Amino acid sequence: MGIITKYLIRAHTGPLLFSFSALTGLLFLNAVAQRMESLIGKGLSWNVIGEFLLLSLPHTIALTLPMAILVSVLYTFSELTATNEITAMSAGGIRPARMLVPLLGLGVVLAGVMLFFNDRLLPAANHRLKDLIIDISQKSPTLELRERVINQIESEGRGGNIYLKAATIDPVTNQMTEVVIYDLSDPDVHRTTYAERGQMAFNRRRTDLYLTLFDGEVLEVGSDRTGKFHQSEFEVQIVPLRGIGDELIRRQGGSIRSDREMSIAMLQDEIDERVQEIERVQQNALERSRGVLRDLLGRTLEDEDGVEETTARGASLASLRGSRTLSDGTDETTLRVALNSRQDHAQVEALRSSVNQYKVEIHKKYAIAFACIVFVLLGAPLAIRFPRGGIGMVIAVSVGIFAVYWAGLIGGENLADEGVVTPFWAMWAPDLTFLAIGMALVMRMGRGGGANRGGGLDEIFFLMGRRLSGFSRIFRRAT
Repeated sequence: MGIITKYLIRAHTGPLLFSFSALTGLLFLNAVAQRMESLIGKGLSWNVIGEFLLLSLPHTIALTLPMAILVSVLYTFSELTATNEITAMSAGGIRPARMLVPLLGLGVVLAGVMLFFNDRLLPAANHRLKDLIIDISQKSPTLELRERVINQIESEGRGGNIYLKAATIDPVTNQMTEVVIYDLSDPDVHRTTYAERGQMAFNRRRTDLYLTLFDGEVLEVGSDRTGKFHQSEFEVQIVPLRGIGDELIRRQGGSIRSDREMSIAMLQDEIDERVQEIERVQQNALERSRGVLRDLLGRTLEDEDGVEETTARGASLASLRGSRTLSDGTDETTLRVALNSRQDHAQVEALRSSVNQYKVEIHKKYAIAFACIVFVLLGAPLAIRFPRGGIGMVIAVSVGIFAVYWAGLIGGENLADEGVVTPFWAMWAPDLTFLAIGMALVMRMGRGGGANRGGGLDEIFFLMGRRLSGFSRIFRRAT
């Protein structure tokens, strides 16, 4: 490895790590903030919260690694051009295009890492995260009782609800005073319990709540004895409330994987299975059609070897139908064939749509990985062309390219799912477009030189304005 190669790779390492960390941190915080609503009020342990955050990270990394490559290439080549290092290398006989070779090698390595990450790590993390979110959503909220408010408590062991009211509740010791419990679990008896004080405690598994009441009385009113009630006093009474705890129950086996939770091999297996299902549906439709023809024409249809006739050639189709004619003039056999054909067509279309979704996901894994190489070819000539843009140029160009790239992927995915375009072009169109632009800019790198005069952010806006004005003149002439 030459000195220039080592120097260029070393110059990109710092900006790459910094941009990757900054972008991942920003998007990760945004993703966690959007999902924090599902964690609030669940009484989750720190282990569960940590698992949730860890499983949310791979999806963010899949987005930020290609973005970090573009940012680092833009920033580093802009700095090298601004300090005349590109000019010095060109004067020493090193063409600017030659300086891209080490970075292309680094881009190929990162593309391979990205492909492995998208194929193996990301689907598994997405699947585990979805299962965790489902488990959390099915978990009962943490039992939080408020003072001087009638709190509703749902219990598995009772047919109805329990309502509890307390004058004071100590969240540290779980001590309560002036406790009133309205028990509506038995439809035949309404029971009200009064106690001067009480104590709350969970069992070891934290699934059942036990209320220990002191110095109180119980009033029972039966629905069959109107106007009569039963009163009893107690010094200590324990009221068990089962199945109201806040333990997170993790399901075994997990849920069914979606397309974004599958590896390339899994996706290909699903595609093969649906292609075989399409062939079975088409074969069944063909056999059913042949059976209808045999019933109508009264003859046996053979393959290419020949046809055996069992009816007179002059017999008409109407006389051979032998089926009941409906009120609208359509015979029953024709209606049945039409309905079966419509069902077969709908099933085939659904299977083909599913195949397109799986193919889109496969191409997406490759396309996002290949973007690591495309952004190297695109970022370097742009940075050399506008050396004085600084951080403003890096941010403006990066945001613009990111917006167009991800909009192209999302729009292409929707079009491919609807069958408007093929999965290949839907996912590879953004990459191929930026690749063509990058190659054109690389071919012009040796012509522009590497001077640090000009090339500021204002020049970028000036060139954009001039291009837009040119397009507007062409449009006015055309109209």
